[in-house]
Amino acid sequence: MNHETGHQSQSDPREEKFIVDKELLTEDQLLGLAEEYCTRYHGLNDNENPLAELSGVQAAIKRGDLVVWFDPVENTAGLGVPE
Repeated sequence: MNHETGHQSQSDPREEKFIVDKELLTEDQLLGLAEEYCTRYHGLNDNENPLAELSGVQAAIKRGDLVVWFDPVENTAGLGVPE
């Protein structure tokens, strides 16, 4: 063990992103996250109607294929795949 490995700083677990149970969010909040997901990821692909994917995104949330991640450092939430 060298001197450097003994003093590595560890990240603060309070600053790590975590999954929020979708049952804790209102339907309006989930809809807003789904709309933001559609416009961010599908809108960048020159898709004329990125919200056409909205029902598929909502179904993915219900199935658990997409989850709500909260970032306490940025104080933001968004959808993403579970780890």
